[in-house]
Formats: sequence, C-alpha cells, structure tokens
Amino acid sequence: MPTAETAPAGGARRKAQYHHGDLKEAMIAAAYALVLERGPDGFAMADACAAAGVSRAAPYRHFEGREDLLKEVAIRAFGRLAASMRAAKSDHPSGSIEAIAAVGRAYVAFAMAERNIFRMIFGKAAGLKEHPEVDAAGVGAFEVLLEEIRARYPGANAERVMNAALPLWTFVHGASFLEIDGAYARFKPDQDIDTVIDAATRGLLSA
Repeated sequence: MPTAETAPAGGARRKAQYHHGDLKEAMIAAAYALVLERGPDGFAMADACAAAGVSRAAPYRHFEGREDLLKEVAIRAFGRLAASMRAAKSDHPSGSIEAIAAVGRAYVAFAMAERNIFRMIFGKAAGLKEHPEVDAAGVGAFEVLLEEIRARYPGANAERVMNAALPLWTFVHGASFLEIDGAYARFKPDQDIDTVIDAATRGLLSA
C-alpha cells in the first residue's frame, strides 16, 4: 500500500505518495543528483529528503544513514558506467580494436559528464569501497573491458587477459582524471581526447 510522506518546501508541507520501493528509488535518485551537483560531501541526509519530497524520518526505513544511501548511489553509478561502455562497443565487431577503443572513450565520457560521481566511486567518499555490493558493481564495469579482451584473444588464460586489460584500463582511468582536472587543456588545448584514446589503444594492444 502507498504511504504518505511530507517534507517542508517554501514554508508549506508537500504531500508525496510512494509505494514501498518507490521511496527508496526516489531517495537514491535525489542523492545521485545532489552528488552530481555538489559532490558526495556537499549535502546532508535532510537535503536528499527535501529533494525527494519526503519527511526526514521516512528514508530510515530503507537506509541506515547517509553512507548507506551513498552506497546505493555508487552501485547505480557503476551500473551506468557499464551500460554506457556496452552501448559504445555494440556498434563494432566484438574483440576489435574499434570496440575496445569505444569502451575507453565511453569511460572517459562518463567521467566528463558525471565528474563528481566519478570522483566519488573511485575514492572520494570514505568507506564506499569496503561495501561488497559496491566492489561487485565496480568489477562488473571492468568486466565490460575483459569481455572484449577475451573476444580478441580466444582461448587466452586469465593471466593473459588481465595483462592485456590492465594497461588499457590504467590509461583510460588516468586520462579521465587528466581530462576532468583540465590537464590536457592546459598543456595542449586543441587535444582531442578520443584521438588520444584510439592511438593509445592501438599502441597498447600492438605491444
């Protein structure tokens, strides 16, 4: 059954109807938007409640506290990252250099589009990596690259796959932070990051 929750807004109290699961998703969506705007340390639980239009007590049916809410945001973020990489590679033959480069370009594009989220899931929010669900979601995103490496080298053992994947991931991860920190723009303002990723992918796979 739906439950009525209220939250202050402009001096008045708004009423919002939520099913049991909807309240949880509304809070996660509100927190996700707040992290995008302010970073993981830029808002309180009360801000997320206000953004979702619920009372300050309501979310504790689903979350132990703010860190628990951020955990769910991180899980969603890794899911979005994985989905964007899968979509990017779908236009290319599996295991091709083009598909692997597309995965890298999507990784950096996600970092650029969701900078505060990207910083959070890779270490900005203390304690997130200790959650098994967050770790599993991160591994799931990395698996997108591993799938393409396996397709490129059929029959390769796990060590060979990892040895090929890690330099690629290391490069695009570092490139993501260089791009969102403005380092490329500082040293080479006309540099096209996609061109850099394509060239690095070919070079690393050739090596």
